[in-house]
Amino acid sequence: MGDHVRAMKWPEGKGEETEPLLSREWLVTNGLGGYASGTLAGVLTRRYHGLLVAALPAPLGRVVMLSDLVESLELPDGKTVGLGGEERLDRLQLHGSQYLREFSLRYGTPTWRFEIDNFVLEKKILLIHQQNTVHVTYDLLEGAREVKLTLLPVFQFRPHEDPVASAPALDYTIMVTGQRYEFIAGPEYPTLKMRVAGEGGTFTVDRKHIQHVMYRIEESRGYRSLGDLWSPGYFQVTVSVGRPATIIGSTESWEIIDAMTPEQAIAAERRRREMLFRHAPAHVQEGLGGELVLAADQFLITPAGRLQDAARARAAGDEVRTVIAGYHWFTDWGRDTMISLEGLTLTTGRHDEAGWILRTFSQYVKDGLIPNLFPEGKREGLYHTADATLWYFHAIHRYLEVTKDRSTLRLLLPKLEDIIAHHLRGTRFGIRADPDDCLLTQGAPGYALTWMDAKVEDWVVTPRRGKAVEINALWYNALCLLSTWVSEEKGEHAAREIRESAQRAYESFNRRFWYEKGGYLYDVVDGEFGDDDSLRPNQIFAISLPNPVLKREHWEPVMETVTKHLLTPVGLRTLAPNHPDYKPIYFGDLRARDAAYHQGTVWAWLIGPYIDCFLKLHPDKKAEARELLSGFGNDLNEAGVGTIGEIFDAEEPFLPRGCIAQAWSVAEVLRSWANTAPAPHKALLR
Repeated sequence: MGDHVRAMKWPEGKGEETEPLLSREWLVTNGLGGYASGTLAGVLTRRYHGLLVAALPAPLGRVVMLSDLVESLELPDGKTVGLGGEERLDRLQLHGSQYLREFSLRYGTPTWRFEIDNFVLEKKILLIHQQNTVHVTYDLLEGAREVKLTLLPVFQFRPHEDPVASAPALDYTIMVTGQRYEFIAGPEYPTLKMRVAGEGGTFTVDRKHIQHVMYRIEESRGYRSLGDLWSPGYFQVTVSVGRPATIIGSTESWEIIDAMTPEQAIAAERRRREMLFRHAPAHVQEGLGGELVLAADQFLITPAGRLQDAARARAAGDEVRTVIAGYHWFTDWGRDTMISLEGLTLTTGRHDEAGWILRTFSQYVKDGLIPNLFPEGKREGLYHTADATLWYFHAIHRYLEVTKDRSTLRLLLPKLEDIIAHHLRGTRFGIRADPDDCLLTQGAPGYALTWMDAKVEDWVVTPRRGKAVEINALWYNALCLLSTWVSEEKGEHAAREIRESAQRAYESFNRRFWYEKGGYLYDVVDGEFGDDDSLRPNQIFAISLPNPVLKREHWEPVMETVTKHLLTPVGLRTLAPNHPDYKPIYFGDLRARDAAYHQGTVWAWLIGPYIDCFLKLHPDKKAEARELLSGFGNDLNEAGVGTIGEIFDAEEPFLPRGCIAQAWSVAEVLRSWANTAPAPHKALLR
């Protein structure tokens, strides 16, 4: 199984090389959608950074409850050093950088190793699974005498999406009961409870208002970047070899907080992560696959705020599960969940959770659609998507192929038939099958309904109203799947009309989408501006899906063109470089970023369907297919350490951008890793 350690070392004298400490970020999650995250240097650079971003019931959503701990270490000779960093309006200080020798993920746990004179101190951060509780543990590994830690907690209670310029509540109330400390900012937010476990732990009230903290990434993204923090005082505790100290912060009750000692919590989380590997097939447990098994776990959550959904599910013997699309700012999205489901759950052996997700989403179907997303802090979803529901059919198919769970199919089949009926006669947002050719068209003013959904105010950046290529590949695949399921469960006569619709769509697709002049597929036909011959990666789904809609004779030229113009070491470009709207870099304010989001920017998740196409054409070239994943191994040291981010610049050096951890990026690379495993170790997943 291995130790699954990813380590980055800074030899003595290299502490001045600070940029990696600021640009690389760590992430820990709690299975509820909550998280802790920051830079390796301990400098807050995003609004989303914090040691406890709690996932709370609607209408709160995720809230930054504990922003940071300002740490200093006093040695026996009186020498005092800072361990973290800070960025103020007038200066940047990385107090501990010259002492940091290693940052590592050890079984997914962020761990810092500091060497100060003859002392070696280790720091670990743990979130308790299914709790809004953080443990920050300090352990002296080497040193002849005890040392004293001073830990100053700093707050700015606010929803994690709110700008850092939100004014801090300076009337925080402090309540003390023995060694329990509670910090209250009025009725809007829950109480933050803190205590220290260790020798000689004390708390000293010393209120501070820390002004003009600079958040550099917020500034680079065009947002308000100066914020204030507040501190109630500081904790002090001694540590010595074999006697660690842990500071605990939580929004849970004291009974839950005290249910486990820090040592028990670490052991419990280690056992939980070991179970992840026991469930995972052997061929994904080592190397890149093993790290991504841990990364995949971060996205599978029990949504904290949907108590009614949980009650309904449990009444039926299920649990509510969903997928966080990306950290830090995404919630759960229908499209991302269905695309990610195979890689996150089926590839990792988490079959029960796959079933829970599929059955959970069946409860959300309205007018033949599953939700596009659930907004932060809301109980109801938004339905403005043309493809999420079609991806639902694909996810169910992958689940059935692996589990043979016919009872779930029978449970879902009436809703699946209703979905197709809605699409055939027309549903929201202009989503309907054109009666002339049975191709699926979609579009409504002001909406971007495909996965290329960037929108700034009234500006739809990639207008794809009409008959989009991947929507129709998914439509044909869904029709084929449903016709098979209906035939198996009800007989061929019941599936005849669905099968006839599929055949019409197939014939129309091949007649309308083949762009002879370019040797590839139109991106949209019958669009607002006619047929769009922009060279985009969306066409690969006409080959990659289990029921490919594109005739076999066109597969090679499509793949040759996509490979030549769109393939990179970290995914596919979203637009060919020779297009006038091509943007090579994703950077700047919101408008500049969204202008590049699907106009060249590389998306990691697209490597999955690309490899599916490659293996359909070259089934004996699994080693070459796996080599296409090699760029992602290097990326695990960048941006979000140990995970794969959302997007990359379209040109070398392909810098990571967007979310530091993205569900479908991790899922599709992990799935492709499994599917390119050398025989005989590869399990049959496809």
